Amino acid sequence: MIEFRSVSKQFPDGTLAVQDFSLTIPSRKTTVLVGTSGSGKTTLLRMINRMVDPSSGSIEIDGADIATLEPVGLRRSIGYVMQNSGLLPHRKVIDNVATVPLLRGVPRKTARADALLLLDTVGLDRSLADRYPSQLSGGQQQRVGVARGLAVNPNILLMDEPFGAVDPIVRAELQQELLRLQRELDKTVVFVTHDIDEAFLLGDQVVILRTGGLVAQVGTPAEILSNPADDFVASFVGADRGKRALHLESRPDGDVVVDSEGRLAGVFVAPAVRGNKAGPLAGSGAPAQGGDSR
Repeated sequence: MIEFRSVSKQFPDGTLAVQDFSLTIPSRKTTVLVGTSGSGKTTLLRMINRMVDPSSGSIEIDGADIATLEPVGLRRSIGYVMQNSGLLPHRKVIDNVATVPLLRGVPRKTARADALLLLDTVGLDRSLADRYPSQLSGGQQQRVGVARGLAVNPNILLMDEPFGAVDPIVRAELQQELLRLQRELDKTVVFVTHDIDEAFLLGDQVVILRTGGLVAQVGTPAEILSNPADDFVASFVGADRGKRALHLESRPDGDVVVDSEGRLAGVFVAPAVRGNKAGPLAGSGAPAQGGDSR
């Protein structure tokens, strides 16, 4: 469990990036920090591994104040995935994945063998192991970045807009891959994005931030959609424009899902019966108002 307690951050130029921020991030769940530029979401993420230290307040991981922990050692125990993958261009894929284990003293042969297994885990063919990052597609580079983040089997995985630089099709694939990995690996994931649809798709807990790191609302996607805290949240998630008020419409070719203005939002797929759960939406990835997105 990660706990922020009255955390603020003011940079030397006077910018107040985060103000009196308190939050509990539950273990083995995905918490998404979402907001526009200037909302402090990346600053908050980087405080967890001490890439940024708070000006006041404290952060604890499983009851230990991270200010008492050695920064480099802390960073090597936490997975970190960033936008544009951050891979070392002069090192092969397998060596990029093995970087942190090697720094922690794992024998080279073991680290490289484990790196191959991680390529399997993130859905990459082992034939890519001896290529350089420039020889990979953007989506493949991001998968390597995720593999590197998982290389020390961390309990915590930090992800800073990791899918923001790829095209929409690849982004959708990577989002589904992350959902699969979380089901299988059960990590504590802290994910930063500016995209509310991505936040609702991936997050067990979603934190909507105002400018300056002020919390507008915290909750599950269903809680936020069904009961926005104020006009700012309603506008941010699109509820005030009817964007989330989806309904079924029968057409000659089948049932489709449309928004309040009649625009196509997806198709309705009738799944195999599983209890009394309704069928999922396929298409936009946006849940109906009041519905769960997972």
